[in-house]
Amino acid sequence: IMTSNLGSQVIQELGGRDDEEMRRQVMEAVRAHFRPEFLNRVDELLIFHTLSLAQIKAIVEIQLKRVEKRLVERKLGLEVTDAAKDFLANEGYDPVFGARPLKRAVQRVLLDPLARRLLEHEFAEGDTVRVDAARGELILSKG
Repeated sequence: IMTSNLGSQVIQELGGRDDEEMRRQVMEAVRAHFRPEFLNRVDELLIFHTLSLAQIKAIVEIQLKRVEKRLVERKLGLEVTDAAKDFLANEGYDPVFGARPLKRAVQRVLLDPLARRLLEHEFAEGDTVRVDAARGELILSKG
């Protein structure tokens, strides 16, 4: 499985209004970019529509469940406010690149600072990590 953003401009412009035309133009871009020998080895090509902000928010929930699972293994809890979830969704939302920027945003604004704080022993076993957003940043505290 591999992904590409070839044709993403077309997908964004047509916005799901004409799936047949969108597929035709995307396939045109794919054929212009990849050699026939390569395309002949591809079993199937799927075209994904642009993700909405609501879908990105659902992906935020999935990402946070993974973080929570990792924290539970360290006997820590996780509490994330709606403001923090909205912040993460907006920070990682890019209609052209889909969910990829979201994963990087979660890493940069949540996981990296959390890892630093865990290494500095700011959270102890049994604590709940509370994540909120204010003034354009995430705030980590004991909940």
